[in-house]
Amino acid sequence: MIPKLVIDTNVLLVCISERAENHWLFEAFIDEVFTLCVTTEILNEYAEILEKQMNLQTSENILNLISNAPNVMFIGKYLRWGLISVDQDDNKFVDCAVASNAKCIVTHDKHYKVLKTVEFPKVDIMNIEECKKFLLGIQN
Repeated sequence: MIPKLVIDTNVLLVCISERAENHWLFEAFIDEVFTLCVTTEILNEYAEILEKQMNLQTSENILNLISNAPNVMFIGKYLRWGLISVDQDDNKFVDCAVASNAKCIVTHDKHYKVLKTVEFPKVDIMNIEECKKFLLGIQN
């Protein structure tokens, strides 16, 4: 069974470029190793940040690739749990993870550490290195 992941914007940014050390994650997405779970709010954040970091055409190309990939799960209806109070903008990723029953959120953001103390709903987090070990483990 293909795992479902939610990718925080900070991780997406460090894996897009072919020259990036963590480009393997974007390649794993393209190779359909996992299902990427997103909401409209997440896609809007991706667009906003990508446009700031790259040119408009590159940003649009990446978003089109993500939007049209067969291994993307769009979550339209979900509850707003409000589990992260320090940076409430991060809750969109948590809500998506809960609604999609995702394996985890892949992030480098320390705000998500509060989720380790939440018993329900249970949302796991991984950094990109932990995600690599996990994905390699399921492929072998």
